[in-house]
Amino acid sequence: MSSQLYTVTPQPIGTILTWVKSEEIAIPEIQRPFVWENSKVRELLDSLYQGYPIGYLITWRNPNVKLKDGSISVGKRVLIDGQQRVTALMASLLGVVVIDKDYDAARITIAFHPVEEKFEVANPAIRNDKAWIPDVSVLFHPETKMNAVARAYVDANEGLDHDDIFERLDKVKKIENNQVGIIELSENLDVETVTEIFIRVNSQGVALSQADFAMSKIAVNESYGGNTLRKAIDYFCHLSVAPEFLGKIEEKDRSFSSSEFMPKMRWLADFNDDLYDPTYTDMLRVAYTSQMGRGELKNLVALLSGRNFETRQFEEEIAARSFDLLKTGIHSFINETNFKRLIMILKSAGFVSSQLITSQNAVNFAYIAYLTGKADGVPPGEIEAIVRKWFVMSVLTGRYSGSPETRFDQDIRQIKSQGLADYVKIVCQATLSDEYWSALLPNQMDTSAARSPYWSTFQASLAADGEKGFLSTDITCRDLLEIRGDAHHIYPKQYLKDRGVKSSTYNQIANLAVTQQEINIAIGAKAPAVYMAQLLEQCSGGPRRYGNILSRDELNLNMRVHALPIELLEQELPFQDFLELRRRAMSQKIKKYFERLS
Repeated sequence: MSSQLYTVTPQPIGTILTWVKSEEIAIPEIQRPFVWENSKVRELLDSLYQGYPIGYLITWRNPNVKLKDGSISVGKRVLIDGQQRVTALMASLLGVVVIDKDYDAARITIAFHPVEEKFEVANPAIRNDKAWIPDVSVLFHPETKMNAVARAYVDANEGLDHDDIFERLDKVKKIENNQVGIIELSENLDVETVTEIFIRVNSQGVALSQADFAMSKIAVNESYGGNTLRKAIDYFCHLSVAPEFLGKIEEKDRSFSSSEFMPKMRWLADFNDDLYDPTYTDMLRVAYTSQMGRGELKNLVALLSGRNFETRQFEEEIAARSFDLLKTGIHSFINETNFKRLIMILKSAGFVSSQLITSQNAVNFAYIAYLTGKADGVPPGEIEAIVRKWFVMSVLTGRYSGSPETRFDQDIRQIKSQGLADYVKIVCQATLSDEYWSALLPNQMDTSAARSPYWSTFQASLAADGEKGFLSTDITCRDLLEIRGDAHHIYPKQYLKDRGVKSSTYNQIANLAVTQQEINIAIGAKAPAVYMAQLLEQCSGGPRRYGNILSRDELNLNMRVHALPIELLEQELPFQDFLELRRRAMSQKIKKYFERLS
């Protein structure tokens, strides 16, 4: 019979805060800075005030975890899950200064309105308003007399009952008596078991949890430079979103600034493209899969621990090799040439805006495919063509939307076995058959989700082929997509609403076209028969109402480019008939675009 893996004990919040102050609960080095918005701290206090539960905390009596101060966790409860909640309570109730997401010292001040019984993030207006207790932390100071605070408040706000105010202030103070469940994991558990427990308990989901534990395993290993490697991952993600953060890293983390990684990511300071802003989960996926030929992140923790999957033993040689491979993978990921080449490949496929990216994991595997092909010596031009086709196929088919790790694992193993080019060719031929283009894709396009992969890919096809916007002669779809141009309803939204058509129908992607805002506005709510007739008149020398198309040939071409039935120029089709025709035409447009990607 197996021994108990954990114990569950309810503890008052006040006791937990005392443990943190006395360092009985320790925050491991892997834990990130405080990333909650101040409004979330306010919501946490409101939940406690209302008596709502705030979830479990998970601790682990592991004697070998490196802590934030550089010490080791002997005899302490290591806080595995719940750092943000505990830090929020320390900051708001005890006035402790925290390190925020920009690695600056910050004070979070939450105010309380006793009459309205609500919390708010303190600001100058609140601090100058006598109706507020501007900082609830004063109520938790050991020398504070609640009766005196209530009396001072009533004296400053006439007409209030002292006992009511005292009761409400005391209710705030009694937040520290609220019980929180502590799940304490046994000190005898290995990392893999703790990982499994964490995954099953943590509400954030399997993928994120696995990445968190991989990051933890990386950070606590000093023998192979894990802490610096973890920072490289963390800092790259931050810099990709906020390039200006580089100066802060150089100022506040001089040891990392002198590491081998810093020179290789300085290029981000001048890089402002947001097409691919990777998270640490993305970086781990790409580095791990491209270098180790596996797709399931749960195995990364085991490999970093030295797990031999055949003997089920742990070998230091495997741990050393795994750290070395992961480090190589991170170097490849952050390499300026590699990263920018990936962005170039995506944009050359027409995905010119982050708004068109509907699958981050499709981007991740495109990067894996690129790095794998490059390592295998596939010529650069061939790699680009292969990755373009694989990415578009992945987006269209939702290849990585279900169980991405399983699919990653299957795909990388087959690529390693068959070769990148052969595997991509086989999968694309099998997946995107004639039946797919003629029946399956048009049927899938029966959707009103504007961020659907089908609408994104159709827009990308217009950008990649250099097409002009709907009814435009000079402005390209690429330009419109890069500056967030309008998606015009061919059968105008208001026109359909007035006829009782529901949003799920009038917002169908087959009713949309990429166009300039001024053309969209000029068309307004006119019936298609009306503005199409005006377009024909414009092409015959009549008033110029919509763009600069002045000939019937130009108009016919523009209609075909946007997969619009030419019949619309002569008659207003029943809306459902129009949608059916448009879906089939859009599918054929995407097919021709896909075939040209190579």
